[in-house]
Amino acid sequence: MSMEKPPLATGLARTRSEQLYESVAAAIKSPHGSMDANGIPATAPAAVGGGGTLSRKSSRRLMMGASPGRSGGAGTHIRKSRSAQLKLELEEVSSGAALSRASSASLGLSFSFTGFAMPPEEISDSKPFSDDEMIPEDIEAGKKRPKFQAEPTLPIFLKFKEVTYKVVIKKMTSSVEKEILTGITGSVNPGEVLALMGPSGSGKTTLLSLLAGRISQSTTGGSVTYNDKPYSKFLKSRIGFVTQDDVLFPHLTVKETLTYAARLRLSKTLTREQKEQRALDVIQELGLERCQDTMIGGAFVRGVSGGERKRVSIGNEIIINPSLLLLDEPTSGLDSTTALRTIQMLHDISDAGKTVITTIHQPSSRLFHRFDKLILLGRGSLLYFGKSSEALDYFSSIGCSPLIAMNPAEFLLDLANGNINDISVPSELDDRVQVGNSGRETQTGKPSPAAVHEYLVEAYETRVAEQEKKKLMDPVPLDEEAKAKSLRLKREWGAGWWEQYCILFCRGLKERRHEYFSWLRVTQVLSTAVILGLLWWQSDIRTPRGLQDQAGLLFFIAVFWGFFPVFTAIFAFPQERAMLNKERAADMYKLSAYFLARTTSDLPLDFILPSLFLLVVYFMTGLRVSPYPFFLSMLTVFLCIIAAQGLGLAIGAVLMDLKKATTLASVTVMTFMLAGGFFVKKVPVFISWIRYLSFNYHTYKLLLKVQYQDLAESINGMRIDSGLTEVVALIVMVFGYRLLAYLSLRQMKIAT
Repeated sequence: MSMEKPPLATGLARTRSEQLYESVAAAIKSPHGSMDANGIPATAPAAVGGGGTLSRKSSRRLMMGASPGRSGGAGTHIRKSRSAQLKLELEEVSSGAALSRASSASLGLSFSFTGFAMPPEEISDSKPFSDDEMIPEDIEAGKKRPKFQAEPTLPIFLKFKEVTYKVVIKKMTSSVEKEILTGITGSVNPGEVLALMGPSGSGKTTLLSLLAGRISQSTTGGSVTYNDKPYSKFLKSRIGFVTQDDVLFPHLTVKETLTYAARLRLSKTLTREQKEQRALDVIQELGLERCQDTMIGGAFVRGVSGGERKRVSIGNEIIINPSLLLLDEPTSGLDSTTALRTIQMLHDISDAGKTVITTIHQPSSRLFHRFDKLILLGRGSLLYFGKSSEALDYFSSIGCSPLIAMNPAEFLLDLANGNINDISVPSELDDRVQVGNSGRETQTGKPSPAAVHEYLVEAYETRVAEQEKKKLMDPVPLDEEAKAKSLRLKREWGAGWWEQYCILFCRGLKERRHEYFSWLRVTQVLSTAVILGLLWWQSDIRTPRGLQDQAGLLFFIAVFWGFFPVFTAIFAFPQERAMLNKERAADMYKLSAYFLARTTSDLPLDFILPSLFLLVVYFMTGLRVSPYPFFLSMLTVFLCIIAAQGLGLAIGAVLMDLKKATTLASVTVMTFMLAGGFFVKKVPVFISWIRYLSFNYHTYKLLLKVQYQDLAESINGMRIDSGLTEVVALIVMVFGYRLLAYLSLRQMKIAT
């Protein structure tokens, strides 16, 4: 059989036809190719109906029939990547009737269903093109990822109607009420991805936080329902909220971060091994295997990339299998490819029956078309709610169309900003602003942004708003038992109090060990110890002058280990405030477990450097070389450190501002040092009470009593006794300052 190649034609249709021609011709000339009675390849597809249109399935079968390996069984299979490329080309060929007819004509073949039969092995090999093949690949690792686990979960149908939010701005002499959101209405169902879009300051994050239940209901208006039921704290375990900033511990690895989250948040009914396996599953689902042992990193620590860090933040929330997932600008700072992959990942999550809501600032055109629903906000008002695919049609219907080809998202954001450059001006708007020229810009003669905004709000209210509000009246497709299930949910902790404490203790120890044993801090402590040892080298206490010099050394030790822990502990709660707010809002643990773990996890680290310090100073300066005074001196310094650390924690927890806390701590420590009993022997009565609040004073007295208990009755006016009073005073400070810090944290406002 001979087949002449048709003349070369121009255009995409002829190009694709020639490619098909070459493929089929190669199969026909192949010695392994099988022919039917008419001389046609046995696996060649038939024409649909007789009009010559190649269907998608027929095109795929044509390519399989053109493969020598498939027709004769002796060749090798086409590589998967090549198959994907051919699949794309064939889809383009079969996209239109005219194009398909041109393909059929160029082949010069007449296909018929009469006598057509596909061999059984072809049927088993011919897997239809499914969406599973379109799962995005791990760009960095270069391999495919499985879809998210479709675990059973309670579906949440979210509805919000006439939502408003106001804040009160206090000024010097008065207060002004500012409206952030005005009458926002919409809904989103399981299996859908809703995008909140608008310019900066339009209220996207506020609306997202309100839908997540993170804003106090006392300041909001309207109604927000979950399966036609109001929000309750018990829904926290069903809602995942990803903040815009990636709030993560920089010194923990990806695996450690997700493992700790799993152990704290997953149900008590799961064993530790099951929780850790769930963390590994999430790592695989998010494509993080390559960096699972890499530290997260931060401003001063190198770690994972921005896209990986964002995926870890998402993993922290999807690890609990939430029914409702909310994300605040998950694509900010990412390149277009990584952003597209992130949005595709959200689609995979929603396909598992989850409800997904995300804010988006300025998506690419590819991202925009992947959203199911869209809310466009402008100055806190609703400009559009509906299917994202119908947004351009809606704005065209009110007279706003792009005059040039542009990204749909850019077009919508221009409208939300009131910028109508390269956008057609509706005649109704033009007529309205002509009266008095009140809404027209003097330089360009176009309607002002305020006039455009007012027109868009009115157009939506009159054309669409009432229809959407009526849709909200429809009951959700759930029976009453399923609706009530969301109310019967019990507030359940993922771990008991003791387990929470142990997990947080280990996490804190791993996170802060890098900070405590940094070369800078070790050098600071050891260099100070060596300098003290050289200045007080083998000091002699047999003379009054030598005794006075050594008392000065003991006072410096009391001051140094009172000053150092205060300014270390000050940063504890202010630096972890964002993490504390995030984790407490998600009900990860009880505050008491966190506080005790946070304060005690520092103790093992706090004891190492002081021990090295005293080992150097004690023997270089010639203090009492005896086990009893040495260990008592060590215990005295440790007690001072714990008390000083409590003061730093209290100041940081009360103020929660590093500048204010540092200023207050400087003044406090300086006052305690001056009242410590070394510089001033006789303090006026009306201010002498300060010294009893000073841990420097009590530590100094204890060190004097330990070193000179059998040598003198008094030194520098201080009587040498058992020291029980000073020990009790320091113990009271240890617990008193920490109690103040804990109560301050209890009063700290968090999103409920």
